[in-house]
Amino acid sequence: MKSMQRFTFSVLSISFFLTLSAFADDACDHLSTAKIPNVTITLAQQVPAGEFHGPPAPFSGVDLTPLYKSLPGFCRVVAEAKPTSDSDIKLEVWLPASGWNGQLQGLGNGGFAGLIDTMSLSNALKTGYAATATDAGHTGSPIDAAWAIGHPEKVVDFGHRGIHEMTRVAKALVQAYYGKAPRRSYFAGCSDGGREALMEAQRYPEDFDGILAGAPANNWTPLLATAAYDTQTLTLDPASFIPPAKIPTIAAAVNAACDELDSVRDGILNDPRRCHFDPATIECKGDDSDKCLTAPQVTALKKLYQGTLDSKGQVVYPGYLPGAEEGPGGWGLWITGPAPQKSLMAFFGKGFFSDFIHEKPDWDFKDFRVDSDLKAANDKTAQALNATDPDLRAFKGRGGKLILYHGWNDPAITALNTINYYDAVIKKMGQKEVDSFIRLYMAPGVQHCSGGPGPDSFGAGVDSKVTDPQHSLDLTLEQWVEKGTAPGTIIASKFEGQDHSHVRMTRPLCPYPQAAKYTGSGDTNGAGNFTCGK
Repeated sequence: MKSMQRFTFSVLSISFFLTLSAFADDACDHLSTAKIPNVTITLAQQVPAGEFHGPPAPFSGVDLTPLYKSLPGFCRVVAEAKPTSDSDIKLEVWLPASGWNGQLQGLGNGGFAGLIDTMSLSNALKTGYAATATDAGHTGSPIDAAWAIGHPEKVVDFGHRGIHEMTRVAKALVQAYYGKAPRRSYFAGCSDGGREALMEAQRYPEDFDGILAGAPANNWTPLLATAAYDTQTLTLDPASFIPPAKIPTIAAAVNAACDELDSVRDGILNDPRRCHFDPATIECKGDDSDKCLTAPQVTALKKLYQGTLDSKGQVVYPGYLPGAEEGPGGWGLWITGPAPQKSLMAFFGKGFFSDFIHEKPDWDFKDFRVDSDLKAANDKTAQALNATDPDLRAFKGRGGKLILYHGWNDPAITALNTINYYDAVIKKMGQKEVDSFIRLYMAPGVQHCSGGPGPDSFGAGVDSKVTDPQHSLDLTLEQWVEKGTAPGTIIASKFEGQDHSHVRMTRPLCPYPQAAKYTGSGDTNGAGNFTCGK
């Protein structure tokens, strides 16, 4: 009798799940006919668990097959939004077939955008979110800007309209699929995604309840002017170029001068603003070698630290901070490059001014002039691209929460830029108001979005491996939005090993302007031996 009962229950269970599956398939298919203004649904397909096939990871090219095979079943919707006659904003919305957590997660871009980040979509889906991402209005490499020539509306789509359209469409599809709106909506992005995040808070405060903005390229026009300025600094005089072989010499000299200012010798500068390293101390005394800098190289390095100056000697964009020059994500990739004019910032600077501003593919960076070219960039694109408005009252007024973070040793976007924006919001709104809805975290020893000698794992975006708010900015943001629990100290980790499973170091990540301070005893690789203070 018990055997028959078990058999009957098993049959009923299978029938129930088959019914659910059929319902999910049917609900997904119906999305292909969803009526959303200025939007065409090009695909609405139920993807069985483990059967999604997608591209490798953006930028790194890492094979993501194991990640894709771990995905639960979901409804994949591909759409195109065309708010103007010259717009073509491609986007995807991934909807969990079961186990939806009731929330929408929007995902940001990097560089000049141009692709949809299926890795981030996958991570968000695994954690139960309905997730959405976009190419921001054009298709191509994130370091290619040729699409901007002759297409001012596409520049606007890239600047802010693409993310807003993505969000509008995603919310409509969530409503159509589940029969209800998202309980909460979140956005996370770093670099250009950080700029998009701040643009959402400033321009479209109703889109998201919680926003995580990392290393934001929000002051876009002077940032890209700096990219051109620094390329000139390093290459107009061929003798000024600093080759990759000399980067370790600079890094060693910086650490020798400043590493122990925080009472810990670990290759991490707790606050690089305290470091007053003089490049002249490593000027060659005799023959040139990889162990020293020539006089022209010393001059160039000083200019990189100093910042971008106009013709009157005024700083129009702050310089890079000393520290974390070495490593795969360091200066050799972003600032100096493997050869003259081959750094990422050189590609971005030349692409922006040749394609966005002058619309001349043969524009020569040697002709760049800070005053005239920055003015031209501001006149033509600042309104669409710069996210520098410090007035966030509308976002705060509807209960929005914002967390900013930045690696102190970012070689792509100086950390001083984010501090300057945070200070501008305080000046506009007052410290008490800002404390009620914004936090800033500065990460020592961390490069652009991740990497560097410092602990760089702290939940900067959806991560299925992190399950508690104390180790995750993303989860502490949700806790702040949904429970009113204000963020405090976050524990950042440094992983090592092929599968990044071994934790080598943990440190507190403190709400700015606090910083982690060593207590004077115990293992310096353990967060418990540090406290947050000013």
